[in-house]
Amino acid sequence: MAKSILITGCSSGIGLHVALGLQQRGYRVFATARKLEDVSRLREQGLTALQLDLDDSASINAAVEEVLAATGGTLYALFNNGAYGQPGAVEDLSRETLRAQFETNLFGTHELTCRVIPVMRAQGEGRIIQNSSLLGIVSLPFRGAYNASKHALEGLTDTLRLELYGSGIHVCLVEPGPILSRFRANAFAAYLRNIDRRRSHFHAVYAGIEARLTKEGPAAPFTLPPEAVLQKVLHALESPRPRSHYPVTFPTYLFDACRRLLPKRALDWVLRRVSADENAPAPTPPSSARDR
Repeated sequence: MAKSILITGCSSGIGLHVALGLQQRGYRVFATARKLEDVSRLREQGLTALQLDLDDSASINAAVEEVLAATGGTLYALFNNGAYGQPGAVEDLSRETLRAQFETNLFGTHELTCRVIPVMRAQGEGRIIQNSSLLGIVSLPFRGAYNASKHALEGLTDTLRLELYGSGIHVCLVEPGPILSRFRANAFAAYLRNIDRRRSHFHAVYAGIEARLTKEGPAAPFTLPPEAVLQKVLHALESPRPRSHYPVTFPTYLFDACRRLLPKRALDWVLRRVSADENAPAPTPPSSARDR
């Protein structure tokens, strides 16, 4: 019988490509998305799809019950991929905005994970794979909400791995850097909802952030397609001794090394420089170019 896996956040990007790739490899994939129109589109692509909103406990429970009913009460793996990025300076984040970031990126993921652990424990095996981020390893300015949610996910997952030792359940973290997806588009929508650029001390910086979030094509060097994450997920699913952490993309390896090797003051300088470069406002074309 094909091994079953439940995946969150499959409307696009990493979640969609991992779902399609695992189905092609023979897994019984249950792909989920928050919006019903995305669920319909996933079904049109040949996936078994259902609605799951990480901000809603009833939706989480309903999705898990539907999966267990379809599998006879078993589930081999869970890939917690659903998340979004909330841009903005820390001082511009309201309590409600920060809570919303954690509801999706941490609390919903935690609730779903705890819901399936008893199932895996009863069957004596399972794989829990958490999609973290380069920003769960280091922090960049103007990403405080996302940094905090991913750092918290890393700490919670490391603890869970220790607690589940000997249960047959393996717990892994995947840590992508820049990946081609709709992440920036979704982050820009969150920025427009929750950040008032006009009232911020950082209004000039936000002009550069807006340019980065709306730029067409890759916004950062060394950007990889989502298939790069699929390869790490496959190893986490199929290796008899999966790794605890799976870095993806060169920047993740680089900044992980910097975090371990550089003095804190030097690391802060590097991170400030990276942020200044990536959030620099787009150059204004000369008047002759504007007139054409």
